[in-house]
Amino acid sequence: MSKSFAVGIVGARGYAGAELLSLMEDHPEVQVVYAGSRELAGEPVPHVEGLTFGSLDAEGVSRLGLDAIFLALPDGVGKQFVSSLGSDSAIIDISFDHRLDAGWAYGLPELFRGKIAGSNRIANPGCYATAMQLVIAPFVDDLASAPAVFGVSGYSGAGTTKSPKNDPENLTDNLIPYRLVGHNHEKEATHHLGTAVRFMPHVHPAFRGLIVTAHIPLNRPLSAESAQQRFVERYAHEPLIEIVDDTPELRDGSGIPGVVIGGIETSADGRNLVVVAAEDNLLKGAAVQAVQNLNLSLGIDEFTAIPKSTDSL
Repeated sequence: MSKSFAVGIVGARGYAGAELLSLMEDHPEVQVVYAGSRELAGEPVPHVEGLTFGSLDAEGVSRLGLDAIFLALPDGVGKQFVSSLGSDSAIIDISFDHRLDAGWAYGLPELFRGKIAGSNRIANPGCYATAMQLVIAPFVDDLASAPAVFGVSGYSGAGTTKSPKNDPENLTDNLIPYRLVGHNHEKEATHHLGTAVRFMPHVHPAFRGLIVTAHIPLNRPLSAESAQQRFVERYAHEPLIEIVDDTPELRDGSGIPGVVIGGIETSADGRNLVVVAAEDNLLKGAAVQAVQNLNLSLGIDEFTAIPKSTDSL
């Protein structure tokens, strides 16, 4: 099959950008024709034969006539590209910039697929926000109060800019809590679920992967078996969501394109539900979800170029 769509990646040097390049290599209908990186401009692009990294020139990119572009940039940096690109180019923004913007589709397909399909402005969800919402969504109508979510991620979630949170030496034998009130992913989950969520993130020495443990107070008793069945029914037709009997560990989500949900327990009175979810922050938490959104935007089968949940990338 000839490749029908021309796509660009702005911020292709970063962790998410590199994952996107790898996924696009196997996409039968999409050709990466631009990969932007200020630091690597002029160097060959991995996974794309004959392509070199371009500079981060928004006006130049707008003249390429791209069908779609991924913005894999830090928060607040991609505004010039959004302003320069016309409505003929779909934008999938991996930053936080437009996740609360009513003018953009919110790109969590398992919950909002109908609003994403055909949209040309899509805000890719945050990694933690993805796991949190998938865990809480089936119980939004049964909440007695705000769910509380404890999260731990690998240091790739802190990006490539040097900081104590992505310094392997500082993280050795360590666990760092940070932004314990008002984290962007807490705001994001609260906004799109329509109910308050409390979130406590931490970073540890692993490079990738994340895990969340959610405590969900319920307004009526529910058994663990009933809660698990609700997950099974809610995500029965979602190939990237796996419901398991055991409690997932962080390593269970690393390197896979989906989310593993398990460890489903309720308190003796049935009014407190605990659920664990593991995912790869660079895959379903970023690049894999961005490819889902690209496919939905362009009218391609959503799971094109995405391995099945049981396969390792």
